[in-house]
Amino acid sequence: MNVWVDLVGQDRVVAQLRETVAAAVGVPRGEPASGMAHAWLYTGPPGCGRSTAARAFAAALQCSQQGCGECGACRTVLAGTSADVEIVEADLLSIAVADVRELVRRAALSPVGGRWQIIIMADADRLTESAGNALLKAIEEPTPRTLWMLCAPYIEDVLPTIRSRCRHVALRTPRDTAVADVLVHRDGVEPGLAITAARAAQGHIGRARRLATDEQARARRTDVLRLALALNDVARCLTAARSLVDAAEDEAKHITEELDTQETETLRTTLTGGAKRGLATGGAGALKHLESRQKKRATRLRRDALDRALVDLTAFYRDVLAVQFGSRVELVNDEIRDVIHQIAASSSPEATLRRIDAILACRNAIEANVAPLLAVEAMILALRRREAEPITSTLAGSSATGPPQETPQDR
Repeated sequence: MNVWVDLVGQDRVVAQLRETVAAAVGVPRGEPASGMAHAWLYTGPPGCGRSTAARAFAAALQCSQQGCGECGACRTVLAGTSADVEIVEADLLSIAVADVRELVRRAALSPVGGRWQIIIMADADRLTESAGNALLKAIEEPTPRTLWMLCAPYIEDVLPTIRSRCRHVALRTPRDTAVADVLVHRDGVEPGLAITAARAAQGHIGRARRLATDEQARARRTDVLRLALALNDVARCLTAARSLVDAAEDEAKHITEELDTQETETLRTTLTGGAKRGLATGGAGALKHLESRQKKRATRLRRDALDRALVDLTAFYRDVLAVQFGSRVELVNDEIRDVIHQIAASSSPEATLRRIDAILACRNAIEANVAPLLAVEAMILALRRREAEPITSTLAGSSATGPPQETPQDR
């Protein structure tokens, strides 16, 4: 057991960070260390383990045994309860300048009990321009024994002035077999379901675990893939668009309802001291501010849920394109290869590319604050099949993680 165990398929990164930890042992005592930097930037595809790598590195730096995974320093860092490691996970649309200024103030403090004062920003790509400028000042003039660890999908997502002052750690998408192995041995998932979920998640470890362990998540994904069969007339297209948006809203609502209630009750208890009396001075404003944050979080979660559906749809048409070009790559949706082959045979590669472009345009439109339903309706109409003959398939009665169907190509 050590702090690196949750980094799946990142052997090169683990070796790099281990070496840095070993070289930095004497830094708190004033000794030099090659390869150590005061700011780090972790990049890689969604779900590859960027923030996991940052947490593991932070734990190893605080640990007297360089990341044993068992001591109090390791356990508190990994659990997010360390007094010397602040982990910022943005749940809103963006990270505001006020939040960054508070982090800068925190970064100026000396470590309470650990070796370093560490700030981990899991979503540095959500920094507003003013927030980025505030962070830049802190990175330009680092406080001794303070480390900044920023995480973003792509290096271009971070301001050039910030990334030029960071040491870059690039993570890659883990192999499906590596993700499936983790699901089998750590989560007790059946091997066949594990590899299917790993393929469907396309290297996103958290998404793979959810697909493997949550039947509702698998059902929602199946509903998304059924859209490919609902494009024969305008009425069905518009109904499919509404269903896709409603599913994203339901998923976000399921996550936020309990959390919102708990946060509101906790704040109300704090403001009243637990007694049955009116709110303290400023209490109404605090509750209003919390409500505003909760609404923004719900918007972010709806967008994220919808984006996951669009990624699944993109992967479906990627499989269609692979079949049309005769590529021998593994299909992301191998369990419904009969559907993929039928659609590939009934359309051209040019049409498939246009459909992928339509999905990507929808993702960009939603990120630019276009009303989700309008953006999805436009996309569905662009995906609409022009052939009159509908496609029939076992997809309508199967799950997206069910057993593969035999096809003429398999016989």
